[in-house]
Amino acid sequence: MRRWMLVAVLAGGATTFSVAVRSQEGISGGNTQNGASTQQPNRQPSYSNMTPQQRAAATRAFLGLGPEPDKAAAARGAPLYIQSCSFCHGPQARGATAPGLITSDEVLGDDHGEHLLLFLRKGRPEKGMPSFATMTDGQLTDISEFLHQQVEDVANRGAYHVLNILVGNEEKGRAYVQANCMSCHRTETFAHVGSKFRSPDQLQRSWIWPSQSDNAVTATVKMPDGSVLSGRVQEVSDFRITLIDSAGQTHSIDRGPGVGVELKDPLAPHQAMIMTLKNDDMHNVTAYLETLK
Repeated sequence: MRRWMLVAVLAGGATTFSVAVRSQEGISGGNTQNGASTQQPNRQPSYSNMTPQQRAAATRAFLGLGPEPDKAAAARGAPLYIQSCSFCHGPQARGATAPGLITSDEVLGDDHGEHLLLFLRKGRPEKGMPSFATMTDGQLTDISEFLHQQVEDVANRGAYHVLNILVGNEEKGRAYVQANCMSCHRTETFAHVGSKFRSPDQLQRSWIWPSQSDNAVTATVKMPDGSVLSGRVQEVSDFRITLIDSAGQTHSIDRGPGVGVELKDPLAPHQAMIMTLKNDDMHNVTAYLETLK
């Protein structure tokens, strides 16, 4: 069976999915050594550093989308579908006078036509859907693969191909950086930055929202007795804060009376910037940073 998570994914949005996919990084199957099963680190690149093909495969596996559609068969099935099905179900199977097929149980419960062939050949005359008994098994399989490709195109965000985003003005991007970024960053920060990323879209994501792992939130905690603890924040709430100090020791502190907490988030300026960042500024800065090889 395939693609049963599709409806939940479409309803749940992209943020939860992105976090969940990234949480799988570094996990792999166990290897056997001396009869014992051990877990080995996954050597695959992080999701953001994957090629489009790797992202599509990782997303498909995470969402339980099933086998990859046969693109050649889907291409053969496209004109058959358009001729026989699109009037009712729409050119991309997303609905017209009849319901869309992207979330159809018959489509989602099929892999490569093993169920859809029987369904299409029989049809549902009582509901206005004719049978396709005159079509060959090959033609019906091709239509099935076309439908699976439509599901893939909707559900698998990892397969999305980013077009050219270098459409901004480099000089305006330089001016934006000088006016808005240099109070926190040094000139050296931007040296050769354009050569550090695989693609402009990766560069753009990085400068707008840098990696949190490289910009950990830190805190200074003043205790009631006057002693001070500082370190990297692991957890924080209104009631407790957990730190890891420079020696690697963990401290969990109740935020009771007399406990002062001063947080420092290196990404706070980026949070503020995102609230006012305009599309033109985003494109301009990306175009400028891409030139810094």
